[in-house]
Amino acid sequence: MSSDTGTTIAPEAHKSAENPPVQPSIKLKASLAPMTALELTSFEPKQFSEELAAKVAQAPSFFENLPVVIGLEKYEEPSLDFERLIEICQAHQVKAIAVRGASASLQDVARNHGLGILAKQKERNAAIDTDTPAASEPAPQEPKADEPAKVEIKTETQISKIVHHPIRSGQQVYAADGDLIILASVSAGAEILADGNIHVYGTLRGRALAGVKGNTKARIFCQSMAAELVSVAGQYKISEDIPSSTIGKPCQVYLDEQTLNFKKLEL
Repeated sequence: MSSDTGTTIAPEAHKSAENPPVQPSIKLKASLAPMTALELTSFEPKQFSEELAAKVAQAPSFFENLPVVIGLEKYEEPSLDFERLIEICQAHQVKAIAVRGASASLQDVARNHGLGILAKQKERNAAIDTDTPAASEPAPQEPKADEPAKVEIKTETQISKIVHHPIRSGQQVYAADGDLIILASVSAGAEILADGNIHVYGTLRGRALAGVKGNTKARIFCQSMAAELVSVAGQYKISEDIPSSTIGKPCQVYLDEQTLNFKKLEL
């Protein structure tokens, strides 16, 4: 093909300019994110709505647009009005995205309402153990008499975020990939988050979420417990569920078998 100026454009180059190579628009990556579960033992719409509203009122910022899994391990009824359940959740700005531990018949109904299906927690752990066989370890070799023993030291680098000032109502502080250390108090209405542990050298009155990427070994420590909400790896308790024996006392919060535990610290 020739232009008026005598310049020739190769057909291949012209075609390439009109049709650039298409770049992939998506990538699939494994992700471990803690999920809050609403565990049902029964479902009566009015009662469910009232109880959910009461919990949301305790920590509205935490529940706003919160994705939740509907836990049905303890639900024994043969049917469930998923449409009504989803509507009530949406009315309180909570987003039901999946069910866990449902019977086969309830799974079919859940799929028809656009919900994902998750296995029970123990089944998921068993599947992981089955699919990833452990490699056999070679027998340790004794060092030769004329060779010094070699000692291998493994270290993990964690970045701690240290805050020297109080956290006021409406403020949010997040420590990515490490611990959050606050050398002051946390006001009601404030929110502190960390991928690792949380340490508050003062009174904890706001919301504290540790292990937000799924670290079940994370803990929360404070000199005075008065939190609106505490959470470790997605398992949470609001103020009304915190043991009264720890209120106003030095306290640590940790997970044991998926149960959130509170223990007074002897300082």
